[in-house]
Amino acid sequence: MKAYLEIVKKVFAEGVKKNNRTGIDAIAIPGVMFEHDMAEGFPLLTTKRVPFPLVASELEFFIGGFTDKKWLQKRNNHIWDEWCSPDKVRYDHDDETKKRMLEERDLGPIYGFQWRNFGARYVSYNTPPATEGVDQLKKVIHTLKTNPTDRRMLVSAWNPMHLKQMALPPCHYGFQIIVVAGKLSVLWNQRSVDTALGLPFNIASYGLLLHLLAKESGLKEGKLIGFLGDTHIYLNHVDGLKKQLKNKPFDLPALTTHHFTSIFDWKHSDTEIINYKHHAHIKFDIAI
Repeated sequence: MKAYLEIVKKVFAEGVKKNNRTGIDAIAIPGVMFEHDMAEGFPLLTTKRVPFPLVASELEFFIGGFTDKKWLQKRNNHIWDEWCSPDKVRYDHDDETKKRMLEERDLGPIYGFQWRNFGARYVSYNTPPATEGVDQLKKVIHTLKTNPTDRRMLVSAWNPMHLKQMALPPCHYGFQIIVVAGKLSVLWNQRSVDTALGLPFNIASYGLLLHLLAKESGLKEGKLIGFLGDTHIYLNHVDGLKKQLKNKPFDLPALTTHHFTSIFDWKHSDTEIINYKHHAHIKFDIAI
């Protein structure tokens, strides 16, 4: 996927070294845009393998409004294992704290809670909200079906009242739906972009969300656009990305979803990737 590879090249060419909370330095640029036309195929990287089942199950987790990382672990998804709500375990880098964070299952009011309960008072992963909030996702889908030319179809995960309770403040903090000429496009905003490890997941996740929203509304799939803020490459990811840039891209795969009735009934196993030809997996260590 050329758009992604161009971002990698831009960070290498223009990035400036800076430190950050993880303790692993990175080279960064202050902002870039990603754009992909869904008519060209599903935006899953082919210059390395991206595990689509993990992307899909995490999106189901968000859509369901869940905050229990054991829900993901039961589906063999471990991308949130190292984090938990700082209300339960205060974030730090020492081994004892990392162990406690790994064992704690409550992620706090992260993405899905905000999508489905914005403004509600969060209690815990296994307790309903203490007050009523706004189901942003349900509201925006209703608008999409009844007034698709509306320019106010936005969902926000950034809630300043809850940031201190979240396992991580939202990296991708909001998205907007725009319909033009019968085509549905999704635009997402992201404050912090781990180019090697996180961005391929973000691209695929919002591409899948676009696909599901198009099926929900009966519209054609349009463009996927990302407005990316602090776009960085960790120094321990440099060699892997340079290797990836040498790999010749394959044609993009297709996406198909079976037995679709509603995005709220959708399960990650309902959607599969077709004709996904890719280069080998490239290991990138996660910065916690």
